[in-house]
Amino acid sequence: MRLEFIGIDPDTLKNGSPTVWVDGVNADIVIQSYTADEETRGECARNTAPGHAQGIPDHETVIRVPARLVPMLREACDAAERAQL
Repeated sequence: MRLEFIGIDPDTLKNGSPTVWVDGVNADIVIQSYTADEETRGECARNTAPGHAQGIPDHETVIRVPARLVPMLREACDAAERAQL
């Protein structure tokens, strides 16, 4: 794995640092962010994608990405597309 740093929440202090990277091997976008609270997890579990089982699979999680990271997510998407893997 080779992670390319894209950006960090501009309002972050020393603790709590929502961050975005792109994996240079497979162009996956990797996000570190806040764990979603129980209310958000419950809402996600109830509102599943059509054709999928209800709930959150054990191998997945729900995170919250601050709106301030949107520009970095756009940049990460562009970097992943440029990789053309």
